[in-house]
Amino acid sequence: MAKSAKNLLIGSTEAYSGKSTTILGVIHQLHAKGIVVAYGKPLGTLPASQTNKTGEEDVKFVREILELPKDRVLEPLLSLDEKAIALRLSGEDTTNYNVQLESYLNEVSGDLLLLEGSGTLFEGTLFGLSALEVAERVDASVLVVTRYHSFLAVDSLLAAKQLLGSRLIGVLINGIPEELLETVNQEMRPFLETQGIPVLGMLPKNNLLRSVSVRELVQQLKAKVLCRRDRLDLMVETLTIGAMNVNSAIEYFRKGRNMAVVTGGDRTDLQLAALETSTQCLILTGHVSPQPLVLQRAEDLEIPILSVDLDTLTTVEIADRAFGQVRLAEPIKVKCIQQLMSQYFDLDRLVNSLKL
Repeated sequence: MAKSAKNLLIGSTEAYSGKSTTILGVIHQLHAKGIVVAYGKPLGTLPASQTNKTGEEDVKFVREILELPKDRVLEPLLSLDEKAIALRLSGEDTTNYNVQLESYLNEVSGDLLLLEGSGTLFEGTLFGLSALEVAERVDASVLVVTRYHSFLAVDSLLAAKQLLGSRLIGVLINGIPEELLETVNQEMRPFLETQGIPVLGMLPKNNLLRSVSVRELVQQLKAKVLCRRDRLDLMVETLTIGAMNVNSAIEYFRKGRNMAVVTGGDRTDLQLAALETSTQCLILTGHVSPQPLVLQRAEDLEIPILSVDLDTLTTVEIADRAFGQVRLAEPIKVKCIQQLMSQYFDLDRLVNSLKL
């Protein structure tokens, strides 16, 4: 990097707070302003061994979506996995990764180097690659992303300010329920600003961004696709369990939107009821094949049916985990991110603070 280039690290108070959302939106808007951005992730968290692909998955995704040339992308110095941690704890790995960061920066060019932090502000401390350690070594400003759970989010942001001090250039609060946006804006935002914490963005909760494709559920559940393999790109927003009587189920299903319905393979009545509502896929448990009329109805309605070799509880746990760790690979999500960030994130304030 040229010595005049700026460095910005995007960190988060907890895993899956929305760093990828922020990075995609920020880089997209900076490109529109003609600012040349390079991207890197010093500490990898999703190595190729977990994805059957080459390279760090997050880096590959950002590079492809934003069409960044190779000289503006940095692969991780190391991947944070059990093997790496074991080598560090045993003393076999004595590498000073923090010192390596300086030469790491010289491998890319641009007006701004945007670095993605790891899951939390403290993750990577074992290797000298926590958010603060990276920021201090490369003289980076830090933008912190936090997911809104309640007003208690203030505590995590105050703690981030105590930790990062003047390096904290601003925060983005993500996933705020629509009905609370005005309250958060009128009560939480002014308080944070008085504490020296600039609020650069407040993103409303978006069901599409928290959704999971049927294909992802197939992979996570190791499911067999019984019909409509051509519809695995359908997006699932909610997970519903069908285990009640059919009359109650119909009323219950009608309240759902873009559901994945988990039910027993022997519950033909519930399967048919689910297919007539806003269902994106059926997930059948119990090692029982569905009746031909169910398969035919699903074919007609273009709804995939999946079969799993798991009990209902385990199926729900795995599927629910997929929602908690959702990634942004689908093009429809990328467009949604760009629209949200354009509307709710103050890029001009960020650019001015960075003196770009």
